[in-house]
Parts: sequence; structure tokens; C-alpha cells
Amino acid sequence: MELTPGENEAEFDKIAVNYDTELNKALSLTGESKDYFAEGRMRWLQRKFGKTRFSPGSALDFGCGTGTSTPYFFDFLGVDHLTGVDPSEESLEVARADHAARRARFCRAEAMENKEASVDLAFCNGVFHHIPVADRPEAVRFVFDALRPGGLFAFWENNAWNPATRFIMSRTSFDQDAILVFPHEARMLLREAGFEVLETDYLFIFPAPLAFLRPTERWVSKLPLGGQYLVLACKPSESR
Repeated sequence: MELTPGENEAEFDKIAVNYDTELNKALSLTGESKDYFAEGRMRWLQRKFGKTRFSPGSALDFGCGTGTSTPYFFDFLGVDHLTGVDPSEESLEVARADHAARRARFCRAEAMENKEASVDLAFCNGVFHHIPVADRPEAVRFVFDALRPGGLFAFWENNAWNPATRFIMSRTSFDQDAILVFPHEARMLLREAGFEVLETDYLFIFPAPLAFLRPTERWVSKLPLGGQYLVLACKPSESR
């Protein structure tokens, strides 16, 4: 399957080498870089998984791009092996070069090995707003099929309710034609694919000048205030 149509694939091929620069430029309004957000997402998951004692051995980074999240899978979630899939071959080449020392493999979705019910944790970040609406159910089903029964899907997306998020995306070259996914749409997509939706959290409320307020975010994470949201979903066990 293709994560995105050929037009988007070609666009990301063209910007792969400069992707980080473009993204950091757009995020400069927050006073933070892409790494702050990548680490923040993984720290949030680390805390959640610690409470439930969920310890993923294998992970799938769906729409991995240039591999920004790769080190955090190992450093914060303690995975043994990571597979990153993306339709942009140029982006995959950057990921391979940047993370050659990691126990990670980067490939197109159709080349993924052991794709049937073998992955403990699936993850995506800001991927689905690049996938045409009609193709989104197939993309979610790909993730569902890759997960083992009882596996989790951490679905991160940009919060369409947040005006700052919309403004930042309007200044990002590769987000110009994006169709945002509202949280209720994400939950519906996941349920229709067979997932059990566990919870929805909103993160990244305060920019760098208000960093002293960030410890309070965990107490208001159920309010639709943050720049991004997480829908955590589970593939039901076979017994269910």
C-alpha cells in the first residue's frame, strides 16, 4: 500500500534533505525545535506505559519521514527493534544515514517484513493529515493488521481545534494542502478499523516563554487545548 499519493511522495522526496530546517523554521514561533516535541511525545508515552506496565519490544513508526522519532523509541520506550515505513524514498535514505547505528530498519510499507500481527506498538505523528480522506481507512487497517492482538497504536495528530497549530501549518511549505484530522474523526477511523479507543490526550499548550506552566499540562490534558493530540488505541485480543 501507499501511505500517500504520488504527488505528496514526490513533494517529500524534494524536501527530504531540508525537511528538518523547514520544520524548525515553522516551529520557531513556539520557541522550540522539532526535537522538543519529538521527545515530549515519547516522554508522554513513557509515563503512560509505565503506569500500565506495557513494555513494547517491537515498534512500527508509520510515516517515519526522516526518522526524527527514532532515537526516542529506544531511549524512552526501550524498544528492541523499530521498523519505520514511509512512501518517500529520499526521506528513508536520510533516516538510514542518520540512524545507522540503531536497531532500526526503514522501508516502504509494501517492503515491510513480518507485517502480519507481529508488532507491539505502532506510532504515527502528523501523518494522516497528508493522506487523502478516502485513503485513510486503508492506512489505519495496515497498522491494525501489523499489530499483534493486545498491541497499542499511539496516533498523534495536529490539533485542528488549536488556532496556533493552524497558523504554524499555514507557514509550513509541506502542510499547505493538508486536510486536518479532528480528534473525533481520528477516533471514528480507529474504531471502524477494529481498534478499541482507550483515551485521548492533548499536549503542548504553552510556548517556550511560558515554559514554567508546562508542569500543569498533565492536569488539563483532557481539554482540547494543546497543539497536538494523542489517541491511544488497542487492537483487541483474540479472546475478545
